[in-house]
Amino acid sequence: MIRTYIGQRLAALSPAGKLALMIGADTLCLPLCVLVAVALRLSSFEAAFNVPAWAQLLLGLSTLPILGSAGLYRTVVRYIDLRVIAASGLSLAAAVLVMFLVARVMEVSIIPRAAMLMFWFIAFTYVITSRFIARALLRQGLKRGGRPRTRTAIYGAGDAGAQLAHSMQLSPEYKAVCFLDDRAQLHAKTVAGLKVYAPDRLEEAIYRHDVTQIVVAIPSATKAQKRELIARVEKTGLPVKIVPGLVDLVNGNVTLTDIRGIEVTDLLGRDPVPPDANLFARNIRGKSVLVTGAGGSIGSELCRQILSQAPRKLVLLDHAEFSLYAIEQELRQVGGGTEIVQCLGSVLDESLLRRTCRGHRVQTIYHAAAYKHVPLVERNVQQGIRNNVFGTQALASAALATGVETCVLVSTDKAVRPTNMMGATKRAAELVFQSAALRGKGRTVFSMVRFGNVLGSSGSVVPLFKKQIEAGGPITITHPDVIRYFMIIPEAAQLVIQAGALAKGGEVFVLDMGEPVRILDLARSMIHLSGLSERTTGDQEGDIEIQYVGLRPGEKMYEELLIGNDSTPSVHPRILCAREHCVEPALLDKMIESLKTACDHDDVDGMVRQMKNLVPEYTASVEVCQEAAVAGGPR
Repeated sequence: MIRTYIGQRLAALSPAGKLALMIGADTLCLPLCVLVAVALRLSSFEAAFNVPAWAQLLLGLSTLPILGSAGLYRTVVRYIDLRVIAASGLSLAAAVLVMFLVARVMEVSIIPRAAMLMFWFIAFTYVITSRFIARALLRQGLKRGGRPRTRTAIYGAGDAGAQLAHSMQLSPEYKAVCFLDDRAQLHAKTVAGLKVYAPDRLEEAIYRHDVTQIVVAIPSATKAQKRELIARVEKTGLPVKIVPGLVDLVNGNVTLTDIRGIEVTDLLGRDPVPPDANLFARNIRGKSVLVTGAGGSIGSELCRQILSQAPRKLVLLDHAEFSLYAIEQELRQVGGGTEIVQCLGSVLDESLLRRTCRGHRVQTIYHAAAYKHVPLVERNVQQGIRNNVFGTQALASAALATGVETCVLVSTDKAVRPTNMMGATKRAAELVFQSAALRGKGRTVFSMVRFGNVLGSSGSVVPLFKKQIEAGGPITITHPDVIRYFMIIPEAAQLVIQAGALAKGGEVFVLDMGEPVRILDLARSMIHLSGLSERTTGDQEGDIEIQYVGLRPGEKMYEELLIGNDSTPSVHPRILCAREHCVEPALLDKMIESLKTACDHDDVDGMVRQMKNLVPEYTASVEVCQEAAVAGGPR
């Protein structure tokens, strides 16, 4: 098409070329506007040609600097808006009015004074028309030839939605075709040139406008509200995207770059609570802090959060060389005035721990080093016990011996009535810290923080499901009724730090994980939000199949956070404090010594037997699942 060709040629011009073309067109057309105004006033072009040409030319060209001062020539034509047009019109009107008054006072009538006023209207009409024609041509020229734009329905007809619709007018990829909104006063109205539908008419809107994508554009909505909206639209089977929260937007402007895909955090339905500044900094600011397992998913996030609170020194301990190198390189980019120290080694090396704590005058320890993958520890019992139990004992002993002020253990919900060796070792680690709190008598404040799954951690189901969807399926789930608690890693790390600051000695802190998530529902949501459908026995035309592979060794159907019901709220709304049974230090030493003997003799049966003595609630997963099913779900 000629229009597309012209638009492509205009789009190909350099910014200087476009400016020169614009000024050149105005230099030619504005004097013509004067001629038209004079001809209208004198009712004849023949009479207009008798008016001195230099006067008409002077009047037309004198408006160029006026329009320039109003910003007309500094504006990118594709993004021109009514504010620039209005400023140009007002500046032009003011200039013409001044010239009219001067001509009248001085009784100059080279150009009919009434023609001056008519010139303003004609010139302003020309400016508006020429700019909008140029904008339309440029947009046409920038569209990708032969590639249809994604027809998009925008959920939310507020300011963000309207700005997004305007942005899509300039896009070669997206085309906004309608709005959806919960507000009844907007239904059947027009916003940004698009019709607004009620949510219960979603299917009709999709059919009428051939919608192929939905964008949720309500940045002010809470997590719970977004979760409800997403659940409402994901049933359509269309790809769903979202505009982020208000804190992520600059000056309220929403553009196409702000749109992102739905993330699992949007499905949790719970807004994170900002950290309490006093708690967050209490055990960190100006102090020497040690993080064990610093290269892991939880340990590395703890390091990032700790660094934000300006410690005097941050000591990173990990036995994985590359992980330690990677987190140290990352932290040095934002280290500020904090000294960052790498320590390559294992928490089993008590002499190393003592030298490290004493040499760097460590005041606060966050113990995140642990083997956490349930099936791996189930198949490698000895190494799981050594790292999780004996490593924790070595750390607690080193902390007491070197006068560390605060020592916080990162624990797990799998330590509650454990049905696998990993959970049993983490519960044993809690007992070690509880015993150390009794042994230390307040010299070192020991505490434990227990929480569930974190999104994005090693072993999380979310990246696994994403890979399986990208590969075309199937998605593998252990059991259709499995449920889990989820939390994002930054929030978990912040709460661990704050819980440690609340400790007096020996407490088990439990993080409020919100409502548990059914893994099957999570998988189905991820399929739908990818614009795909589930393949079932009743729908063989679906895209992704879900397969059930059976519970892994030691895996629970439900996870719990409390062993008993003895929990009390703390000053933080997301942190509970549980006082749970502990073992006397002398007895615990004997039990751990028996456990070490079994490990030294590679006696797996002995290890399991001694772990059951140490953690009496450690039972087979089948028994716990049956008990939970009878009780009607998780406790």
